[in-house]
Amino acid sequence: MGTRCVRIPLVAPMLVAFLLAAPASSDDPFLRHTVTVRAVKSVGPAVVNITTERLVRGSPFGHFGGDPFFDRFFRDFFEPRLPQKVQSLGSGVVINEIGHILTNEHVVARASRIRVALADGREFEAELIGADANNDIAVLRARTEEKLPWVEMGTSGDLMVGESVIAIGNPFGLSNTVTTGVISALDRSIRTEQSTYHGFLQTDASINPGNSGGPLLNAHGHLVAINTAVYQSGQGIGFAIPIDTAARIVKELIEEGEVSPVWLGIDFQDLTPELVAALGLPPDLQGALVNQVRDKSPAGRAGIHRGDVVTKLGGRPITTARNFFERLDSVVEDQEIAILLMRDGHERTIALVAEEVPAPVIDALVRERLGLELEAKAGGGFTVRSVRAGSSAARTGLQAGDLLLAINGRPLEDENALRRSALDLRGRSRALIVVQRGAGRYHVTIALA
Repeated sequence: MGTRCVRIPLVAPMLVAFLLAAPASSDDPFLRHTVTVRAVKSVGPAVVNITTERLVRGSPFGHFGGDPFFDRFFRDFFEPRLPQKVQSLGSGVVINEIGHILTNEHVVARASRIRVALADGREFEAELIGADANNDIAVLRARTEEKLPWVEMGTSGDLMVGESVIAIGNPFGLSNTVTTGVISALDRSIRTEQSTYHGFLQTDASINPGNSGGPLLNAHGHLVAINTAVYQSGQGIGFAIPIDTAARIVKELIEEGEVSPVWLGIDFQDLTPELVAALGLPPDLQGALVNQVRDKSPAGRAGIHRGDVVTKLGGRPITTARNFFERLDSVVEDQEIAILLMRDGHERTIALVAEEVPAPVIDALVRERLGLELEAKAGGGFTVRSVRAGSSAARTGLQAGDLLLAINGRPLEDENALRRSALDLRGRSRALIVVQRGAGRYHVTIALA
């Protein structure tokens, strides 16, 4: 049987060779209209530059180079004077047709005036709809009847390490600056002086002061995160809030103006090596040991028991009791959340629904953790009605009649501030409080029960 010979025409290979060798036109859209260009053209008009003003009161004796000792001294013992206007810059993105703008809480914190400017040159006053410091998310609304360009929120659940991303913002006042990079890591934790935030994206797309609140886009131009922070000690390390987290918070802020703290009804203690050995647990097990399940709580109804070891919340690892409550900050009311726990040597997953914290729980936390009975005082602060005998507060010298002004840096201006401060005690071992007795004010650290 003979071999069949097939002639392959040379036209196609010659054409390909000609196209590869031919010089590319500078106007070739395939070379210039990259995914980045298309994404910026699509989303850029919806990005706003945010300028805020706030009044600060300085010392009547001038400035001492920002020395915190002198700042605290004059704040505690002299009436603040000399109000001054301080401006700050940030970014945001319009997320719906009625002019709601998503940004960071720290961009607009304590602002007395907020203005937003679009890429097309239009400027508007903006009002604060709601803010949540625990997740560093805020929602503004532009005061205008004009139609504004806007972009829908995408999803961050399928982001991949190494995926290309685009940041747009207002770094150092340079409006509508575009930078590119990749997703460097997922689910990062960053620590500030006030708190620890979990679940951040890490990116090497340049993020600088003024970028905060601006959008992070994927290659399709979808809004996948909100640029939030930069690692000051290194270059090319920035952090962004995943849009799936932001979207839950935004919904609460638009509907309620705030995000109500939630509870599951579980109290913990850290899982020490001694406890691991005593309970016969795997030596490398990390988690938080359940030491109390409160009555009529979501955890109680879901079947969580004292002695369980919680290892994950919402798919994210738990390493300490404090770590659990920090991760709970990003959970909203009525959200279903999965808990992975170890019981009797076996892992099991339990789903439960988060609920708003009942008022009696706050009073119980203050009694149990601080050893204090408090009563709201007109004008701010809480009067100590009684101090539990044997408590750290009693050993420190607190007594009935003292005025509690702040807990861990949060001024106790009203019941809501006390509620958030009390919930923030969960998982902590110590608290810094500010107490007034007579004309004197004292900063006191007490151990928490």
